Amino acid sequence: MARRNLNDLLAFVSVAREGSFTRAAAVLGVSQSALSQAIKALEERLQIRLLTRTTRSVSPTPAGERLLLAIGNRFDEIEAELDALTELRDKPAGSVRITSGDHVLRTILLPKLLPLMRRYPDINIEFDVSYGLRDIVADRFDAGVRLGESIDKDMIALPISPKLRMAAVATPAYFEKHPMPKVPDDLTRHNCINIRFPTSGGLYVWEFERRGRQVNVRVAGQAVFNTSPHIVLASLDGLGIAFLPEEEFAPHIEKGRLIRVLQDWCPPFSGYHLYYPSRRQHSPAFSLVVDALRM
Repeated sequence: MARRNLNDLLAFVSVAREGSFTRAAAVLGVSQSALSQAIKALEERLQIRLLTRTTRSVSPTPAGERLLLAIGNRFDEIEAELDALTELRDKPAGSVRITSGDHVLRTILLPKLLPLMRRYPDINIEFDVSYGLRDIVADRFDAGVRLGESIDKDMIALPISPKLRMAAVATPAYFEKHPMPKVPDDLTRHNCINIRFPTSGGLYVWEFERRGRQVNVRVAGQAVFNTSPHIVLASLDGLGIAFLPEEEFAPHIEKGRLIRVLQDWCPPFSGYHLYYPSRRQHSPAFSLVVDALRM
């Protein structure tokens, strides 16, 4: 029996996962026309349509879904095994994909991983900045970074930061015009800078706690953002009261550019964790990344 060429199957898996011939071609390093021809040849050989194409998107047909489910993980296992072979080399090599927020990337990931990358030039790390709760398995990331309280129980979670505290802040000029809030409910009478969750689309409900009493406040204001750096900038511009982990405001609080309020309502909570699937075989490159981030 003649052996089949697996390149067209890999092409199909890439297009189905990316939902785009353009993105899949970039991942595979081939032209869109070559990719389209490979998919067409596969469909003709199997005599069944695997992808539904529209002007805006590409998605698997029921047959395509079945094929993707059957073979997609097999290619992942092959890649993992090839990466694992690098442990037999004199120098570790491989690629690692991590998704995280902007602040933790700047303050934790880069300071800890840049020395590793300089030491091992054959290790490549792709950083994806996202404020949504990415499905790292479906999106083919090796790991993600979230606050410990939001990580699924079936993931391995490694602490990479101390405990955090939230901070409610505004500029001295803002508080010259508005009374400082004494309790969380006072925030409903203030102009607050909101954050919208990219995943759910809802606005964040500000959470407070003191002496075991929890208080959630739905605040309102003129501005809503979906990234924390812009919230920091808006608070510095005097737009209102902002609420983020205290480390995002720390240098501005220390220099008096921002004033912190409701501090006794902001107890410590679990900090940032690196999380990754417990069942996946990990490459030597990934193991070095984990060791570099371990506290």
